[in-house]
Amino acid sequence: MKLVVFGLSISSSWGNGHATVWRGLCRALGAMGHDVLFFERDTPYYAAHRDVAHPDGCRLLLYGDCPSVLARAERAVADADVAIVTSYCPDAIAATELVVASDATRVFYDLDAPVTLERIAAGEAVEYVGPRGLRDFDLVMSFTGGRALVELRARLGARRTVALYGSVDPRVHSLTRGAATYSADLSYLGTYAADRQPTLARLFLEPARLAPHRRFIIGGSLYPSDFPWRENVWYVRHVAPPEHAAFYGSSSWTLNVTRRAMAEFGHCPSGRLFEAAACGVPIVSDDWSGLDTFFEPGREIVVARTPEDVVRALGDASARNAIAAAARARVLAEHTASRRARQLVAYVTGKES
Repeated sequence: MKLVVFGLSISSSWGNGHATVWRGLCRALGAMGHDVLFFERDTPYYAAHRDVAHPDGCRLLLYGDCPSVLARAERAVADADVAIVTSYCPDAIAATELVVASDATRVFYDLDAPVTLERIAAGEAVEYVGPRGLRDFDLVMSFTGGRALVELRARLGARRTVALYGSVDPRVHSLTRGAATYSADLSYLGTYAADRQPTLARLFLEPARLAPHRRFIIGGSLYPSDFPWRENVWYVRHVAPPEHAAFYGSSSWTLNVTRRAMAEFGHCPSGRLFEAAACGVPIVSDDWSGLDTFFEPGREIVVARTPEDVVRALGDASARNAIAAAARARVLAEHTASRRARQLVAYVTGKES
């Protein structure tokens, strides 16, 4: 099967969560024998932080602007079995016009559905959704399940919606010896987001204050200069995907914090949850609807609502290994990139159970 993807980025993970998702999917799709061509606009921002020039399992076509690649894109879509446009693709509207006019199975993959729907509800323009919404696509896949699937149909006219959640590639995220640079009692890996900050303050910075003898570490880009650092909180500006396993493996526990819109919609697991679990580190997470669909609280994950919940978890050495092992087994059975790739193929062929 030939698939063409018009996406945000697969070559750079800097400041976005799309790249690692697509790297895992494309590697798995390629291993299954499918042909994937990924169109990515060569923006200076991502070019300056490119961490994969030749992604496994797909052909990457970097282009300067839409007019320069239009003829190539038209030929690719005309020859494709499946054509996919993603949220935050910088040329999504032009790509949509090509895709919906083709004979390929026409797919929109919203990796940011809660943000999309929140903006639509507020009457804001969404730059990657055209005036006809999503009604011209045969299939809309969403990184978020539950209520978001209903809202995508009701607000944007999507005809058929399915959840294609995040995943982990066990070849990249696995049991790995830690590194002294990343050593911590509690780690947090994530790009700065203002709507995550209240939860991060409650479940990370306040526990750091309550446990000054413990070491805390944050990895991620875009943190502002006025971020309220503490003396026992260390910062790594960017942790590239090849370093994620070492980052997770160096901490006793890791924290998951969900963006506000995603927490409100629920059923939106961050890929970081699956990555951390695959690396064998136990997870403390904020609470959100649907979390128990992916992990069993108390056995496979610790749900924290207060700073004291986090501090108690850090002191519970007896539960740490059991929780980590149970979560890792769950992820390797249900949430790998190979499994998501098979789901994607089943969705686009109409053969899902």
